[in-house]
Amino acid sequence: MPGRPAKYSSNSTVRTADLTCAPPASPAVIALGPFASTAPSAENTGNRRPGHGVLRPMISEPASTLEIRTALPAEAGAVAALHLRARSTYYPDGVPQAQLDWTEAWRGSIERPDGRVLCAVREGRLAGVASFRTPDAAGPDTVKLFQFHVDPDRWRGGIGTALHAACAAEWRAAGRRTAVLDVHVDNLRAQAFYARQGWVPDPENPPAPGDHHLFLRYAVPPGAPGE
Repeated sequence: MPGRPAKYSSNSTVRTADLTCAPPASPAVIALGPFASTAPSAENTGNRRPGHGVLRPMISEPASTLEIRTALPAEAGAVAALHLRARSTYYPDGVPQAQLDWTEAWRGSIERPDGRVLCAVREGRLAGVASFRTPDAAGPDTVKLFQFHVDPDRWRGGIGTALHAACAAEWRAAGRRTAVLDVHVDNLRAQAFYARQGWVPDPENPPAPGDHHLFLRYAVPPGAPGE
């Protein structure tokens, strides 16, 4: 039901990457609740507002556990570095907006009260990140996945699937029925991943001639009875 906190973990084993994720304020997994759904606002590079999320203590997890939790502002630098590594795989000639202060942009996204940034962490190392919120001019049952990245050194380790499942659980708990995203036309790996998760071309938003992005839609699956 909406408002019910959720907690995610995965026992899949992945290799350690070279990006360090700052430790949480509490030595425990953070319990996640549904993100705020009011006041749609600008892209994640603007309107940065402090104060977001409640960090809840939890019991310690085995070292092999993949932890998925709310990202912390102190982790913005590690998130930005992973973002750059992932984008560089499908922009071989240089990523757009490389001059932008992506650390500050990600910190702003993490601190937004009207969205959520989840990170996947194993043994203190950042493995993946997802950012979502209500898109501008959308109804309360729609959410947009603005960013979804897994460290390229950890591809094919099940991290993306676990992170996507955590996102879907958040959307379901918040009463969302539809998710949307756009993906670069050259990012074939991401397109194949989203197709496996159940995303389909958005019939309401076909790409215009010369557009460099495809628009996808996802029907959030209902939860089990009593959820």
